[in-house]
Amino acid sequence: MGSESEVVCVTGAAGFIGSWLIMRLLEQGYTVRATVRDPSNMKKVKHLLDLPKAKTHMTLWKADLNDEGSFDEAIQGCKGVFHVATPMDFESKDPENEVIQPTIKGVLSIMKACVKAKVRRLVFTSSAGTVNVQPTQKPVYDENSWSDLDFVRSVKMTGWMYFVSKTLAEQAAWKFAEENNLDFISIIPVLVVGPFIMSSFPPSLITALSPITRNEAHYTIIKQGQFVHLDDLCESHIFLYEHPEAKGRYICSSHDANIHHIAKLLKDKFPEYNVPTEFEGIDENLEIVSFSSKKLTDMGFKFKYSLEDMFVGAVECCREKGLLPLSYEKKAC
Repeated sequence: MGSESEVVCVTGAAGFIGSWLIMRLLEQGYTVRATVRDPSNMKKVKHLLDLPKAKTHMTLWKADLNDEGSFDEAIQGCKGVFHVATPMDFESKDPENEVIQPTIKGVLSIMKACVKAKVRRLVFTSSAGTVNVQPTQKPVYDENSWSDLDFVRSVKMTGWMYFVSKTLAEQAAWKFAEENNLDFISIIPVLVVGPFIMSSFPPSLITALSPITRNEAHYTIIKQGQFVHLDDLCESHIFLYEHPEAKGRYICSSHDANIHHIAKLLKDKFPEYNVPTEFEGIDENLEIVSFSSKKLTDMGFKFKYSLEDMFVGAVECCREKGLLPLSYEKKAC
C-alpha cells in the first residue's frame, strides 16, 4: 500500500488535521483528492497547494457537509477515505442546525458515497468528546466508553454542541457501517497540539493555549486533560488505514496532564507570558484522567513526541504566523 497509484480522499483538507495528514500522505506516495468548501478561496487553500508533491499528486475538490451527495464525485475512484471534516463553531447561535445536524448528515452522506465507490476502508476522525463527557470522571477510559448526552445537553458546557455532534455522528456511522458492510474505523483523538500549516488559529489550540491567552471558558476542557501531537495523530490515521486487521474504535492519546501541569510547562518555557499558576475553582491536587491507547500501541504504533514538543511547537508556530503576541498583553479595561 502507499504506492503512487493508490488514490485516497481527505475531507476537511484545509483544516488543522486535514492539511497535515495530506502532507504526510503525499510524502508517503499517495495521490490525494482534497475536499474543501471553496477551492477558489486562495486564503484557505494556498497552504495545500504549496505542499511538496501537491502539483503532481493532489487535486482540490469542492464539497460541503451540508450538501447531500457533494462528496460523491471526489470519492468515486478512491481506494480509501479519511473523513476529517467537522463543524467546530463553539459560538454558534443555532447549534442544532449549524453544528449537530451537518455533522451527522455529513458523515452519512460520505458513507453512502463510499459504498457506491466500493472504497476499501473509511477512516473517521472522531473525538475524545464522544468518550468522557460525564458527570464524574473515571481514572481511565477506553474505547468502550461513550459520553452522557443527557448530561451534556443539560449542562451546556463550553463546546457542548461539538461533543453532541461527534457522539451522534459516530454512533450513526457505526450503525450505517454495520448495515452496509462498510470497512469503517474511528480514531478518537484527545486534544491535538503541535505546529501546523494552516494560516488561522486552530480551534484545539484555542483550548490548549488558553492559560497563555487567559481564555477562561476553555480551562474546564484541559482541567483533567489528555493530549496528542498533531503529527502522531496523522501518522496513526495512515497506520490504521494500512493495517488490514484494524477494526473498531481506536483512542489516540500519548499524554495525560491536568491544567496545573500544562500551566507550569508553559510558564517555564515561556516566562514572558506570565502564565497563571492558580485557577479559580480548580483544585491543585486534581486527579489525572487517562485515555488508554493500549489498543493502538498493541498493534505496533509508536508515539514519537513529548508533551513539551507539542506545546513548544504550538506556541512557536503561532508566534511565527502572528497568531500570538510575543509576550502577555494585559487587556485595557
